[in-house]
Amino acid sequence: MDPDRKLSMDELGRVDATTFKSTTKRPILLVLDDIRSRHNVGAIFRTADAFAIEGLVLCGFTPVPPHREIEKTALGATASVDWQHAPSVGDALRGLRNRGYLILCVEQTAQARELTGWRAGDRPVAFVLGNELSGVSDEAIALCDGALVIPQAGIKHSLNVGVCAGIVLWQAIHG
Repeated sequence: MDPDRKLSMDELGRVDATTFKSTTKRPILLVLDDIRSRHNVGAIFRTADAFAIEGLVLCGFTPVPPHREIEKTALGATASVDWQHAPSVGDALRGLRNRGYLILCVEQTAQARELTGWRAGDRPVAFVLGNELSGVSDEAIALCDGALVIPQAGIKHSLNVGVCAGIVLWQAIHG
């Protein structure tokens, strides 16, 4: 048996950003509720690209492209992932509700269900991810159809929002 090796870029068969933008995406949006770190925003762009989701809604003071600190972690995904900016998370969520999205925040709330038991249905879904310090805003929680929580066993009470995005998208697609 041959030893294992990394695949080359040609072997991975990736398409260019223009071709990718025209492909069918999974009916999932990530709504970023006042994320403060450009590096986290860039990491979420890259994760959105990896899972081929519809896109991102950057709300409030969440940084928007173009910016070198976003690109540092996005590695070009700002060119492949559709995004829009909404001045208010409330306006963004009301608009998504009118378009038929199931809206779920990823937050530790009194009625949150564990992500591991959640399964996507037939509706498009928007996951709201919150600020690195204060989490999902009370305004956003009030406008959500429910809350999901990632089970954790350590001493810390939260995960980095970029890591959280990857876990949530994996479960939404493969759960």
